[in-house]
Amino acid sequence: MPDHKVYSKIAMVASESPEAQTALVHLAQKYGNAPPETADAIVALGGDGFMLETLHRHMHDRVPIYGMNRGSVGFMMNEYNESDLIERINRAAVSRIHPLRMTAHTRSGERSESLAINEVSLFRQTYQAAKLRISIDNKVRLEELICDGALVATPAGSTAYNLSAYGPILPIDAALLALTAISPFRPRRWRGALLPNAARIVFDVLEPAKRPVSAVADNSETRFVEQVEIAQAGAIDLFMMFDAGHSLDERILSEQFRY
Repeated sequence: MPDHKVYSKIAMVASESPEAQTALVHLAQKYGNAPPETADAIVALGGDGFMLETLHRHMHDRVPIYGMNRGSVGFMMNEYNESDLIERINRAAVSRIHPLRMTAHTRSGERSESLAINEVSLFRQTYQAAKLRISIDNKVRLEELICDGALVATPAGSTAYNLSAYGPILPIDAALLALTAISPFRPRRWRGALLPNAARIVFDVLEPAKRPVSAVADNSETRFVEQVEIAQAGAIDLFMMFDAGHSLDERILSEQFRY
């Protein structure tokens, strides 16, 4: 956690939506708007997508980010309220999260690296199902998974696409990653696994010419991959701020009892 006992210099950033832009004007007039590079905390106005964008933009800055929902779902955001903003930020609970590092190797021999806060996903690129071999810490655990794809989710991302693919919800402080199959065909009943967050996961694409696969780290895509390595970037700390009683821990717990 950054060593700030009091958050007084606040930066405001907003998505391009009219609601977020209007909120930006109102809040900047009321509380000021410090440059992000000198701010104690950043207020992000938008939806979950904009929160991810803001976290990526400040990936290495170690500045806490307090989101207020001016989007749709807003799972990662606090409720929008213009009153007592500085006081709320100073009372907020802080969740520390770590991204995943994806290293993708393509059929043409290129290598690319990307960071993912929510998940790394592999998808079939054509009508042909993907065939994947899965290794964990240099040991093959699944020789062949025939599927639409697979993903590895962090606890912070376990309630996003991972949940839609019937993956498990993880407490935010769990030292775990979720490995989840997307529409598995063979093994038909295999849904995935829970892995220690220190695990190194490798997907090898079988028959890559016939069954091309793309890999996506949040919103960064690499196409025609042959191998994808995934590991937690434990040296990178990201800090998200939530109003008291509405922490990310509480939201993840509550999500498990929704129907």
